[in-house]
This record gives sequence, structure tokens and C-alpha cells, in this order.
Amino acid sequence: MVALFAALGLGAGWLWFRIWDAPPGVVSDHTWYPDPYMPGQAAEFDAVAIYVLVALAAGVLGGVVCAFLLARAEVVTVAAVAVGSALAAWLMALVGSALGPADPDVLAKTAEDGTKLSGDLVLTGVSPYVALPLGALGAVLVVFLATPGHRPAEPRLAPPPPG
Repeated sequence: MVALFAALGLGAGWLWFRIWDAPPGVVSDHTWYPDPYMPGQAAEFDAVAIYVLVALAAGVLGGVVCAFLLARAEVVTVAAVAVGSALAAWLMALVGSALGPADPDVLAKTAEDGTKLSGDLVLTGVSPYVALPLGALGAVLVVFLATPGHRPAEPRLAPPPPG
């Protein structure tokens, strides 16, 4: 199941990269600035928002598949989903960032004024990494609670004594 989540993380990273639009920018005084400024700043937020949406969807997909494949081993399922989804979140960020444009701040240090560079695809903060595990574990919980065989058994009454 960890391998399933690793594959989901790789695919989701590629999808994140494909959906996101790199903001244009320009170098001035060896510093990169988004051009136009406000849409460029919005693109940084878009990168995180798109990551979270794709990660949630991938997490739900992986969680549902794992919950049905490991239906009789709930503890193993939860452990595999927790580990696998954390790995998938990291792989998704790694692949998406690697496929995206290079860091314009680094490139701007050696570029001439007026050079046009695209912004890079990065995550800011740690909280987006929670989206994929949250979607996966939530999906497992829903499947386990909504399908027969995962509810606590009702106590059976003993048959009445003969007589």
C-alpha cells in the first residue's frame, strides 16, 4: 500500500505542475519581481491552493482503495495509509517543484536588468503537506464506518432456556 501511495504522489506531483501557471516576472537590480506584481503574488497562493486540492483528491483515492483492499486489517490499513500518504505528500511536492521552473531569485543574481523569468513552483509552510494524509485517513474512516463488517457487532441475546 505504501507503493500505491508513492505512485499517487508521483502522479499528483506531475498533475500539480501541469495545472499551475507560472507567473511571469522581470529582473531589476539582480532581483526578480513578478510582472505584473499582484497577479504574480496571487500565483504563489495558487500554487499552494492547487497543491492542496490535488493532494486531497489523491489522498481520498488512495484511502478508499486501501480501505477496500485491506478491509479486514483495520490497524494495518491505518498504519499503511498514514505512512504511505505522508510519503506521497512529500513526493508530490518534490516532483512538482522539480518539474517547475528554476528559482528566479537565484537566476536573477546573475541576470541582466530586464531579463524575463518565470516564477517557481514551491510550497510555503508546512500545512499543505497535511492535505494528502488528511484526505486519505478521512476516506479510510468513512469507508470503515459506512461499510458492513466494520461496525461493532451488536450483542446477541442468548436463546431463552427451554421449558
